Order: sequence, then C-alpha cells, then structure tokens
Amino acid sequence: MTYAVALRLEGGLVFAADTRTNAGVDNIAQYKKLQLWRRPGDRVLVMLAAGNLAVTQAVVSLLNEHLAEPESEEQATLYNAPNMYRAARVVGDAIREARRIDGAALEASKLGFNTNFIFGGQIKGERPRLFQIYPEGNFIEATDDTPFFQIGEHKYGKPILDRVARSDMRLGEAAKLILLSFDSTLRSNLSVGMPLDLVIYERDSLDVTREKRISADDEYFRQLSGAWSDALRQAFSTIEEFDV
Repeated sequence: MTYAVALRLEGGLVFAADTRTNAGVDNIAQYKKLQLWRRPGDRVLVMLAAGNLAVTQAVVSLLNEHLAEPESEEQATLYNAPNMYRAARVVGDAIREARRIDGAALEASKLGFNTNFIFGGQIKGERPRLFQIYPEGNFIEATDDTPFFQIGEHKYGKPILDRVARSDMRLGEAAKLILLSFDSTLRSNLSVGMPLDLVIYERDSLDVTREKRISADDEYFRQLSGAWSDALRQAFSTIEEFDV
C-alpha cells in the first residue's frame, strides 16, 4: 500500500509520497511513487501513484514511451499538451491503454485494476492546477474549498488536513502540514513507510528547485514528530475532564 498527498495553494503546489510497497508481511520493498517531468520555462508536471505497483509502473512507462516515440505528430503527450486539463487527459488515456492491455487478466485473477493518481503542475500561460485521476481515467480538480487530494492509506492523515488545510497557506506551512499528516499515518499503519519523497513547486517558477527525500533519521522530521506529540498531550491535558 502507499500514502500520497498533494496540496494546491495560491503560491504553488506541494506533493509527497511514501516509498513502501508490500505483497505480504514477508515481501516488503521500496519504490519511488513520485514522478516528475519538467521543461524549465515551459512546464512542470508531477504525478503521485497508489495501488497495484505493476499497473502504476505500466502507466508511467506508457507516458514516457509516448514522449520518446509518439505514434504520430498529432499524438497528445505530456510535453505538447496546451494546458493542464489536456495533460490530465493524456494521463487518463494512458490509464485506459494500460487497462486494455492488462485489465482482463487482472480482473480474472481477482486482483482488479486497482490504481489511483494525483497529477498536478503548471504549464506556461495558466495557474497551477491539481487533479485526482481514477482507475477509469476520469478525474476531478482541486478547488479553493477542497485544496488537497489523498490516495492510498489516507484515513489516518486526513483529520489534520481537514482541520488545517487552506489554499492561502505558505508553501513551508503546507509542507509542514503534509509531513504531520504522514507522521500520523506512519504511527498507525505499517504498510506506509519511509523514506518520503517531497516536492515543493513555487508558482510561475516553471522549474523545481525544492525536492527532497526524507529518511527516518531526518532531523527536521524527528523534531516535528516530537513537537506534535508534545503539543497534543498538552492540549489534551488542558481540556476539562468529562463529568461522570
């Protein structure tokens, strides 16, 4: 399983995903689930994946194949899409193509075609945008009212996002919030594990300069986790007890 989350802000975008994958307690491995495509000055595109690892890797491979060797001059790719909506359609088409290739076999094995993506970025000429793309290839877009998306094991990290996330947050604030969401998830679900991949995209920069892999011994993350635990205990102790 995995956990991935992204937040769309007035000042840009923040993406994060864990790297643990497992096919049972005795088959745990580490894979990067954050993909990044960029052409500085023109576009930055980021994709987070959750679900069947073979399917998500197939979708990424199809997207990269179409970039390297398009079937025709008219074929839509991530690098010629005129806007983020059309780029999200390219991802949806790749998901449907992967389903045509492997879907029947997966359904027959009862594994199912299980995959979800978060896709976002900015193409020159429009604001940053963020989408959640479903196994069927269709998608929804983040708004000011709902500025974040989660995929994978999201239930443990959702409460703090619901309470705190706002589209007018600073990028550093949003990164802190997302890492706290991961801290809650890591404490409660063994199928999610470090290291974490984090990308912070600043609006209109049309490049990525803030990308980091956060390991278990990362000093900031350890301090963040400890401070949050202390703050929760302090808040709990100041609330009046229930009158039995």
